[in-house]
Amino acid sequence: LQPTLKQEIVEIKAGNYTLDKDHAALLFKINHMGFSSYVGRFNEFNVSLNFDPENIEKSSIEAIIDMRSIDVNNSDFAATLLGPSWLDTQNFPQAVFRSVSIKKIDGEQLRIEGELTFLGVTKAVLMTAKLNGAANNPLTRQYTLGFAADLRFNRSEFGLKKFIPVVGDEVNIEIHSEFQRQ
Repeated sequence: LQPTLKQEIVEIKAGNYTLDKDHAALLFKINHMGFSSYVGRFNEFNVSLNFDPENIEKSSIEAIIDMRSIDVNNSDFAATLLGPSWLDTQNFPQAVFRSVSIKKIDGEQLRIEGELTFLGVTKAVLMTAKLNGAANNPLTRQYTLGFAADLRFNRSEFGLKKFIPVVGDEVNIEIHSEFQRQ
């Protein structure tokens, strides 16, 4: 059942892709008192991808994250994070990332400059992505494209300064995803 993945970007089929939500994860990590990286996830998010391997610069990506879907494996702490002192999800239920430019760096590595809207503030951010490969998925019979991506930003730039430096300023977002060609 293991498909033969094509990893050269120019070999990938162009088109519009939608996120396969059953095979996607959006994790966040933040330093906790220097002891560890606190890890959580968002369970509800959607990503659309228009991919043009022949003209990477014309590709685009948009991600919409439901901030109310935070999962930190502790319901009381999740309720605190959802509140007005942290994520203020009543006023800001979503975070949005939109690409501004996409460039091939090396091999299957991409540099994605974009805009992140978080807590009602929009700032330029940089995402790096690695193309894991693409092929017809023998189980779904759909052409599937896989990526791993990393985005880092300072939460203070979006107005979230609570408990810095006890809780780190830098937030690391990891995205592991499969997309199905439409």
